[in-house]
Amino acid sequence: MMLQTALPFICLIEDDEIMGESLCDRFSLDGFRVEWHRTGLAGLRAIGHKRYDLILSDIHLPDLNGEALFTQLCADKRPLPPFIFITGYGSIDRAVRLLQLGAADYISKPFDLDLLVEKIRRLCPAPQAIPSNNTQPTDVLGISPLMRTIEQSIPRLARLASTILIMGESGVGKEHVAKLIHHYARCANNTPFVAVNCGAITESLLETELFGHEKGSFTGAARMRKGVFEQAHGGTLFLDEIGEMSPTMQVKLLRVIQERYIVRVGGEVPVAVDVRLICATHCDLKKMVEANTFREDLYYRINVIRLRIPPLRERKEDILWFAQLFLKQCAEYSGENHVISPDAERVLLDYPWQGNLRELKHSMERGCILSSSPILDAVVFFNDDMPPITEPPVLPEALTDGTLAEHLRHYERKFILQALTTHHRHFGNTAAALGISRKNLWEKMKKLDIYADETMRNHNPSVIPMDK
Repeated sequence: MMLQTALPFICLIEDDEIMGESLCDRFSLDGFRVEWHRTGLAGLRAIGHKRYDLILSDIHLPDLNGEALFTQLCADKRPLPPFIFITGYGSIDRAVRLLQLGAADYISKPFDLDLLVEKIRRLCPAPQAIPSNNTQPTDVLGISPLMRTIEQSIPRLARLASTILIMGESGVGKEHVAKLIHHYARCANNTPFVAVNCGAITESLLETELFGHEKGSFTGAARMRKGVFEQAHGGTLFLDEIGEMSPTMQVKLLRVIQERYIVRVGGEVPVAVDVRLICATHCDLKKMVEANTFREDLYYRINVIRLRIPPLRERKEDILWFAQLFLKQCAEYSGENHVISPDAERVLLDYPWQGNLRELKHSMERGCILSSSPILDAVVFFNDDMPPITEPPVLPEALTDGTLAEHLRHYERKFILQALTTHHRHFGNTAAALGISRKNLWEKMKKLDIYADETMRNHNPSVIPMDK
């Protein structure tokens, strides 16, 4: 089956020739498709006939200003992609009004192109391989290299693996990954996905929950009930927090995995079951085996294929992307649009997120509820444990001579060096703080000759050597 890459398609409405050309050049370099319209009316006509992933419009246009353009499109009640407005300092109030009307974001002149590209990436669907026969595309697990690697492995795992172990801290999205595997594995007819949290059910009830019971098998068993193994027959069974299962239940589960049949509580007849088994845990099962709290034979039975979902603090590239996604979900429910202030973005990136995606989602919901402004400051995301706001790196004193290109090179080099120092020369964190990809950071470092030593020029970009 042929695959093609879906690149975000941007509608640019900008009358300034220099800015329009600069934006088109930058978007092309970053892998976006872009169509440039120099008047509001031309943009209005194009939006009515083409399907864009994002619209970037200047507020001040010669014929139809951005606010009038957006108001007219909203009045037509047509589905619109995310809108970002370019505004001058004196038009901030107008930009806030547009946010209240439903615009996704705005950026003030003069602006950083890297920041604008980052905003677009968060609002646009990430480029991904889409089957040419129009089957449903892959859900995006994040934009970080770690999560993209996991996402790319899922179709093959779904096709070939019958037993999978997903490991990761609470709140990282283990069940979502399990559902994605199930989505790729199911055939034309819908097959069931059944999930059960082993840590939330007592041992006496867990056996009935897993294997079912016969009528009259215990007091209150007025009828036969199928367990989750039977309910998931032909599909996927997701056993969350398997590390919380008692030793007795571990033995019974091991037998079912080996024999591929269950016996209901109070019954005698074996019932064949055919399920894809996905287990998940936040525990270190290998250490539990060494401590004799988890059966070694069961561990090797379920540890055929293992996926580790990294915590959010190890993939900072995903933090603002998911924050924007959760804000969009809140907007669909409340009808109110919000954007995150630059100071709040720095706080979100520095926060450790012990509760991972679950904590981030709750923080976004809290911010949308408590804030009376469409622009969310850091204080609304946290209760009493708000981390301090870190100041952005300070640029060095200005140069007194030289060309514009020399000035830009000087400042960019100093800025990157300072960011590397701030983030203890951790490559991924530095790239996330700068709002660029790891590859982009590495290319900039090579171009700016940050490493003068020839041995450092060919160094692995995943590890930053210390300066001499």
